[in-house]
Amino acid sequence: MEEVIAHRRFRLAFQTKNIHTAAMILLLLIGMLAAEDSVTKVDQVLVVKSQRTLSLISRGKVLHTYKVSLGGSPVGAKEQQGDHKTPEGHYILDQRNAKSRFYKSIHVSYPNDQDKQKASQRGVASGGDVMIHGLPNGFGWLGGVHRALDWTDGCIAVTDGEMDEIWELVRDGTPIEIRP
Repeated sequence: MEEVIAHRRFRLAFQTKNIHTAAMILLLLIGMLAAEDSVTKVDQVLVVKSQRTLSLISRGKVLHTYKVSLGGSPVGAKEQQGDHKTPEGHYILDQRNAKSRFYKSIHVSYPNDQDKQKASQRGVASGGDVMIHGLPNGFGWLGGVHRALDWTDGCIAVTDGEMDEIWELVRDGTPIEIRP
């Protein structure tokens, strides 16, 4: 709406030959566009399980790296429901839940077709509900101490403050790669 009003004023300024007003409006519009582009957009999330890190990446540059806790059996890719492993592979961060039982959560699109096929061949359920999340509600006071052990059911856990940052910087639809 503001852009429509600015556009009308810009046209009016030229029609009335008020070049000073037209120039000011043009600079304002350029500033608005530059500000919109200056918001850094995370275009990839990378988790390296062996290093217990989650990195936010924009245009190939690492913006932030966080230490994480993983599933209680962190070595190897998730194979079935209940194995307490964090999956490995390429997924999408596809939805968020501000009211989860953990401090905010962003869903990882596990299982993908390949994961489902592997589980089916083994005659087991692939599982699901893999998230990036903060600490259990009411336990935010633990802070980084939670990283002393891998405690999730297969999720990727960060502190509540880190989850706030990730929540703001990562949009739904962002690819996530989880490496061994």
